[in-house]
Amino acid sequence: MTISERINKIYRLLYKRYGPQGWWPGDTQLEYILGAILTQNTSWKNVEKAINNLKKSNLISIDKLKLLTTDELAQLIRSSGYYNQKALKIKNFVTFITENYNDSLENMFDEDIHVLRNNLLNIKGIGPETADCIILYGGNKAIFVIDTYTYRVLSRHGLVPEQTSYNEMQELFMDSLNDDPQIFNEYHALLVKVGKEHCKKRSPICAGCPLEKDPHTV
Repeated sequence: MTISERINKIYRLLYKRYGPQGWWPGDTQLEYILGAILTQNTSWKNVEKAINNLKKSNLISIDKLKLLTTDELAQLIRSSGYYNQKALKIKNFVTFITENYNDSLENMFDEDIHVLRNNLLNIKGIGPETADCIILYGGNKAIFVIDTYTYRVLSRHGLVPEQTSYNEMQELFMDSLNDDPQIFNEYHALLVKVGKEHCKKRSPICAGCPLEKDPHTV
């Protein structure tokens, strides 16, 4: 079985066990983007608290976020952790979209996906995972998000060597799968699910894992 075939088989096994995950929570494109920034190094539960604070103050808006000071924003998103740094990242994103896309998310997502990704990576505090979450979940564009769960599952199943880069892993998925943002969305969520339930950082629980028989007999 080729690596590409295994990548597809793993998706089918995970989907069969867990079903659709309903990622990413949010009501608007901007909410998806804020979630992508706020979720760095924290749980989604803490992100929800921060986003709910912004919602209560009617601040899920580029124009309104521009009017907030960084300190004011930081206090509203305290629950997300590293709130001073994340407030700066959000303000940097707001400045970016103002200067480059006339405050319009529609204009931003009309950009060529590769150009947009490079532009996002030039924002201070935005790395590959966050940029790709913004593109996939905010823009519904086909780019595969890599995170620690993805790396852990792939490396433990012998699909990538230990020193594989983010871009190399991303390329592996995007070369193996149909160019479909919904599949990329589900696959990312399913890898997080199996990572949390079975492929744990220190003590993996292989018994009962939907991928228990991979790579030898799947």
